[in-house]
Amino acid sequence: MLNWLKAWMRTSTGAPEPAPEAPRAPETEWGRYWRLARTGLMALAGLAVAGAAGWYLLGQRHGDWAVVVVAGDWHAHDGGKTQAFDNARQDVSAALESIGFKANDLEQFSSDPQDYPVGSVLPADRNSIGVGLLDLAQKATGGCLVYFSSHGGPQGLLVSGQFMTPPVLERILDVDCGDRPTVVILSACYSGTFVPALEGDNRMIITAARADRTSFGCGQDSRYPYFDDCVIQNLRVSHGFPELADKVKDCVANMEAETGVSPPSEPQVYIGSKVAAALPRW
Repeated sequence: MLNWLKAWMRTSTGAPEPAPEAPRAPETEWGRYWRLARTGLMALAGLAVAGAAGWYLLGQRHGDWAVVVVAGDWHAHDGGKTQAFDNARQDVSAALESIGFKANDLEQFSSDPQDYPVGSVLPADRNSIGVGLLDLAQKATGGCLVYFSSHGGPQGLLVSGQFMTPPVLERILDVDCGDRPTVVILSACYSGTFVPALEGDNRMIITAARADRTSFGCGQDSRYPYFDDCVIQNLRVSHGFPELADKVKDCVANMEAETGVSPPSEPQVYIGSKVAAALPRW
């Protein structure tokens, strides 16, 4: 019926009969192979383009973060001089740059800046750290990353001979970073005391110890404190801060067991309810 209707319509309208299709030559094995190969290559090219675009977008997620890394003290636990905190500052900064954080958006602070090239680090004090983070956050608006390596006590972090208390750091983060995603990493004894004051939906916090525990590795001959050592070991081989936190906790526990120190420091991790999707991945 359908063929008859088509023929009638051509007759009624005077349309010419279509030329019959030329028969197709049978497909050879080589032709079939080339057709399938070409289809596969086109699919792979599409995946490569999509993958490259995805990688670019991932890289951009922390390409506009403001970062400060602070060595808050230069004394060993026995009162002598140690490079451990400044070593951590330098190598944590280098590791952060290697995974995509921009050098121009990263500022380093030291309690002993005269030991380093002029301009490479700023003096570590509460005011300069707050002003430095604010300056960075005004141009790098994606998020904030704050890293401290120092001594600590129940009252807070030691920064150039004075304690930065949890309320003071909370005010700095609130003023400088507001509600943007913020990661705070604190390498110090008793640093867990900061968690209740700093926690918020937009924040992730990693501390080297519980609020009532010391951390280890700040002797005169120490290269890094244990916690910083574990961050440096695992930063490049992790793919985000939650994974880093898990690896660091395991690493610290192993180092403490191997060296026989006790009680264990038990690093703490807090992840706000709204920050997970905004955290960088690399």
